[in-house]
Amino acid sequence: MIHREGLPIVITVFVVLLLINLGFYWLIPAKVWILRILMLVSLLLFVFVMNFFRNPSRPIAKNDPSVVYSPADGLVVAIEECEEPEYFKDKRLKVSVFMSIWNVHLNRVPFDGTINYFKYHEGKFLVAWLPKSSTDNEHTTFVIKNTQNKEILLRQIAGFIARRIATYVKTGDTVKQGDELGFIRFGSRVDLFFPLGTPINVKMNQKVKGNIDVIAKI
Repeated sequence: MIHREGLPIVITVFVVLLLINLGFYWLIPAKVWILRILMLVSLLLFVFVMNFFRNPSRPIAKNDPSVVYSPADGLVVAIEECEEPEYFKDKRLKVSVFMSIWNVHLNRVPFDGTINYFKYHEGKFLVAWLPKSSTDNEHTTFVIKNTQNKEILLRQIAGFIARRIATYVKTGDTVKQGDELGFIRFGSRVDLFFPLGTPINVKMNQKVKGNIDVIAKI
């Protein structure tokens, strides 16, 4: 399936590539080798765009309020203690998942609860795996609070290529594990902030998938 965020782009790319190929066909019909190369490049580009906006079916195998599933597909690039200055204003355990252009870019709700806090921040577009991108880059911050009054903070961070963060929830919304949380275009990162001492189930440089891999137990 193609995610709704990508449908306008996929359709636009298809129409533009079709017009370019038809234009070259009418202008230089005798240059068959040029037309073949152009068609191949166009096909590869279209498949790349389709692949980026793919939306695979990822039902939660088991809804478990005691675990936090990965909100994104990607690579674990940070597991560290750090200050969280925006909401908690104290030391937290941060886990960061970097999404390359080859990963699924739909972000999913990691555990059941209520959106207790939401804020969008304008910013720079540094390479997303850099630590300072967490606060310097354009980003959105969510805090999800469960029925046991436990809170985790999740941050969507735009990367060097990413230029749009879409969010589908707002303060006060009740969310469930696996629901769509948002979408970041073209390379980005998601940070999760846990209380110190939270058991973490992933390791550095581990590849994770949203709705499948458990990041932590709360």
